[in-house]
Amino acid sequence: MHTPGWPDTPEPLPSPVVDNHCHLDHAPSLGIDEALDRAAAVGVTRVVQVGCDVESSRWAVDTARAFSSVVAAVALHPNEAPRLAEAGRLDDALAEIDRLAADPHVRAVGETGLDYFRTGEDGRGPQHASFRAHIQMATRHDRTLVIHDRDSHADVLAVLDDEGVPERTVMHCFSGDADFARACVERGAYLSFAGTVTFKNAENLREALRVTPIDRILVETDAPFLTPVPHRGRPNASFLIPLTVRFMSEVLGLEVPLMCRAIDANTDQAFGGGWPQRV
Repeated sequence: MHTPGWPDTPEPLPSPVVDNHCHLDHAPSLGIDEALDRAAAVGVTRVVQVGCDVESSRWAVDTARAFSSVVAAVALHPNEAPRLAEAGRLDDALAEIDRLAADPHVRAVGETGLDYFRTGEDGRGPQHASFRAHIQMATRHDRTLVIHDRDSHADVLAVLDDEGVPERTVMHCFSGDADFARACVERGAYLSFAGTVTFKNAENLREALRVTPIDRILVETDAPFLTPVPHRGRPNASFLIPLTVRFMSEVLGLEVPLMCRAIDANTDQAFGGGWPQRV
């Protein structure tokens, strides 16, 4: 029996894919077991649970330990950095994320990056310092770097170029245009597309998708946010990934099975394979 208030389950995908960015802890009404079971039933057999602060990063690690189809990403969200800095706790929080990043259930450091939409000029210094620290962690622990970039494209690239781009980098919920997509791919990044690519006013994202090489494309939910059409405005979950994958296939003129196989292979390359699929 499905939890009331959530969208209906779409048609399953023909082969498995990974939701490489979700926040299971933000949707407790669904429950982890139901969220993972409904996802697996439509072909979304693995997920990356992403932390945004110390507490949620610890939760991500604990969840990855408990569920074989889940791996963890740990970080301080860029909007956390100014608040922590003002309270004098940024260094301690970064030290704890660094400790968590060493756990074998952690595949990524993120979501980190820059966000100029919710943080003003006075908070950019702490954001930059936190972003640099996370890049260094990802390199030191050989973890994938997951980047949150909102209204900060040029500075994200500048910091990456200055620090050195880690071997595996993912642009979470890609939000740029075709030119920015090319710039990210030139630096070896994977571009992860969320439900926003289905929005009517997001032609820039579709143009970016069209110029992204097939071996650099990932898919995500950012659940419970960014629900794809036709359920925009309702809660999102990993079981809705088929809507985004089928839409992306149509934009690219690719058969859905080929799109699924590419996304799955790309995610293994981006995050490292070897974690069991949910059955």
